[in-house]
Amino acid sequence: MDVILLERVAKLGQMGEVVTVKPGYARNYLIPQNKALRVNEANMARFEAEKAQLEARNLETKKEAEALAAKLDGQQFVIIRSASDAGSLYGSVTPRDAAEVATADGFSIDKKQVVLTAPIKELGLHDMTVQLHPEVDATITINVARSTEEAELQASGKSIQELAAEEEAAAEFEIEQLFDDIGAAGLEDFGDDEAPAPAADDSNEGSEETEE
Repeated sequence: MDVILLERVAKLGQMGEVVTVKPGYARNYLIPQNKALRVNEANMARFEAEKAQLEARNLETKKEAEALAAKLDGQQFVIIRSASDAGSLYGSVTPRDAAEVATADGFSIDKKQVVLTAPIKELGLHDMTVQLHPEVDATITINVARSTEEAELQASGKSIQELAAEEEAAAEFEIEQLFDDIGAAGLEDFGDDEAPAPAADDSNEGSEETEE
């Protein structure tokens, strides 16, 4: 199906271009979202009549998107999730989750604007693209952690593997300290119960033999 684009559409073309797309894509997405019109004489005439208005509206929305992108780009948002010791999530983080946490932090984002190249199923820092406008994107980072403390450590640059190794090392150190304390306490008990007898005073015995 041939359609005329009313705005720039990624991987398709710029405003005013006539492109060929699958009928389902046109009927279910492009046309309902006012991103395109079916190509016919009436719609082509309509586009030419509204072209200046469409360009002005596009420019205005682009400026608004650029202003938001300047504030949003590079922001990091924390999402707390349950996960295994290895860092695998019990579930996954979705575009809806990202949009909700960003909106709660003062940025108005719709889940449809969040682009995920692959499902997020692991703890850690994950970059996402937010399409604020057909010509304006922003990149945000989602910090997926099991607690706010873990999120802070991840934000400082430590991976879940490094955190796990540190926790394991700390646990081993505590065990070693415990055994050292137990050993020291045992030696103290042994010293109290098995105190050696005082040595005999040889000087007295020698003086008695001399007197005889």
